[in-house]
Amino acid sequence: MAGQSTVLSDSSWLSRMDRALEPVERFFAFISGFCAFALMFLAVVSVTGRNGFNEPLPGYVDWIESAMPFIAILGVSYVLRNGGHIRMDILVSHLKGRLLWLVEFITTFGVLILILALVWGTWAHFDRSFDWNAPNFSRDSSIDIGLPIWPSKLVVPAAFAVMALRLVLQLVAYGWAFVLGLDRPVAVPLIQTVAEQAAAEADQMMGQD
Repeated sequence: MAGQSTVLSDSSWLSRMDRALEPVERFFAFISGFCAFALMFLAVVSVTGRNGFNEPLPGYVDWIESAMPFIAILGVSYVLRNGGHIRMDILVSHLKGRLLWLVEFITTFGVLILILALVWGTWAHFDRSFDWNAPNFSRDSSIDIGLPIWPSKLVVPAAFAVMALRLVLQLVAYGWAFVLGLDRPVAVPLIQTVAEQAAAEADQMMGQD
């Protein structure tokens, strides 16, 4: 798993693009967290209704299934931007300089190709479900209470599209770092040393005081 990381900024166009995309990623992550909180609330309502009034929340399972893509997918680009995703650092952590940026460029490019394929496939999956002329614009719905499924299908290509933009920015950053031999490029997560982590945590604690 990646350690604690930081993303540097400067006045370059690449850094400005990074900062422009971050609010979108934060908003998607907020929606993901809100849906997780909403499911906890629905669980309380359902359990209270079942135990107190012998009347659980209708379609509780349908709501859970519909919310899962929002919870699981919407925050992926935000996590990627901050270096919080799962990765194998056994080899990469020992690399330095241009070799490190070359490896990061190659792996990022591979992930970008995969994500673009997923955007295409998940959009086709959504397109099969959406219909302007159908009730609730949906050709299919959940089994219990008939929730339209297309919103849950739409959120996947939308989240992957934002992630693709993030990967393009990181690809450019790693490419420039390799060409120019930079030590600390902008717009990519840089793993912090133990001393840097301690200093960041100290600054955070002092800021809370």
